[in-house]
Amino acid sequence: MKAIWNGTVVADSDDTVVMDGNHYFPAAAVDPKFLLSSNTKTMCSVKGQATYFTLFVDGDALPDGVWTYAEPREAAAAIKGRLAFGRGVRVEG
Repeated sequence: MKAIWNGTVVADSDDTVVMDGNHYFPAAAVDPKFLLSSNTKTMCSVKGQATYFTLFVDGDALPDGVWTYAEPREAAAAIKGRLAFGRGVRVEG
């Protein structure tokens, strides 16, 4: 699977986990040069606390377009430490 934003592949892996319709990529499959830290955090009753990153490619930013669950709840253990992409990021494989 590839995550593509603005014509650039920002993640590539054959090992994704699908949860709630989102592909969660291993952290090592996501190119860190495209990620900027964000202060945003959200809480999901099933997955736990998510932390976010801004996706930054060729001068364009997608605020909070990437998220991860560093310590998910038991029901979401399969996505621990993986990253997912939101609005506007095309995932294809």
